[in-house]
Amino acid sequence: MTPSLPSAIRFHMLQRMLEIRYCEERIQELFLENVIRGTTHLCIGQEGVSVGMANVVDAKRGDTVTCTYRGHGHALALGLPLRSMMAEMMGKEAGCCKGKGGSMHLTDMSIGLIGTFAIVGAGLPITNGAALTAQIKGTGAVSISIFGDGTVNIGAWHEAVNLAAVWKLPSVFLCENNMYGEYSTYASTAPVPNVVDRAAAYGIPAVIVDGQDAEAVTETVKQAVEYARAGHGPTLIEAKTYRYKGHSRTDPATYRPAGELDEWLKRDPINILADRMKQDGQLNDSQLKQLTEQAQEAVQEATTWALEQPYPPLEAAYEDIWV
Repeated sequence: MTPSLPSAIRFHMLQRMLEIRYCEERIQELFLENVIRGTTHLCIGQEGVSVGMANVVDAKRGDTVTCTYRGHGHALALGLPLRSMMAEMMGKEAGCCKGKGGSMHLTDMSIGLIGTFAIVGAGLPITNGAALTAQIKGTGAVSISIFGDGTVNIGAWHEAVNLAAVWKLPSVFLCENNMYGEYSTYASTAPVPNVVDRAAAYGIPAVIVDGQDAEAVTETVKQAVEYARAGHGPTLIEAKTYRYKGHSRTDPATYRPAGELDEWLKRDPINILADRMKQDGQLNDSQLKQLTEQAQEAVQEATTWALEQPYPPLEAAYEDIWV
């Protein structure tokens, strides 16, 4: 039985999940309006992993996070302001990366976000680098690497997990198993039933968690972070979750079996937490309606603000680079 979190934390998680949901939906609309260019990968349906993980990260202590191109939700959960997110998505100078990162390259060191990465698995060795820094300096900081189920089939994943295990680095490897690596099912690309089955080869602990249950994710990540802080090394976590949309902005996801999405919609992470709060007398329909409206208004306000911001000047292309 997953322990319940305090009411204030639950409200914060619910509010943040609603903001992520409506932000992602607005991003899709803005892409179709040609306001956001490039590509986008939405995390609608996976918000429970984002907020559950973010509850445990202590940026002031030096904890860091790397994640995939499907990282908007993680960035917002960690504390990236909606305005900063929307401006970056639009390529505006006021964005978290001055408009030069876009959808797949979000970074804000003040919240511990080393970055979201367009290349599959690129964040894994960087997580180990941050963890090694913390180990050498003795800061007690932990680095979390978030990746998808398709990542566990590439060399960088095996190298990173192996090195972290050998050196007992304070790394946490958090897999968002949404059942699909782009357009292929996990079962069709892996010889073992679960991602965590691979942990035995590296002698590290591993656990499966319900990714739709934000509180369960919090407890699981908390235990892994405490294990890493104590000097015992990495843990592999597999969060079973689901993306409601296709792989990227133009994918209609017609490869999914009929009825599969409907079954996952019954276990929406927002509804799971909201229903639990209602059962515990912490939330009523009126309050949920108010939180929903506040999230929608916050997203629209950030969008309107970002639309009015200037693009970076051309000479900015020569700034923030190293030769």
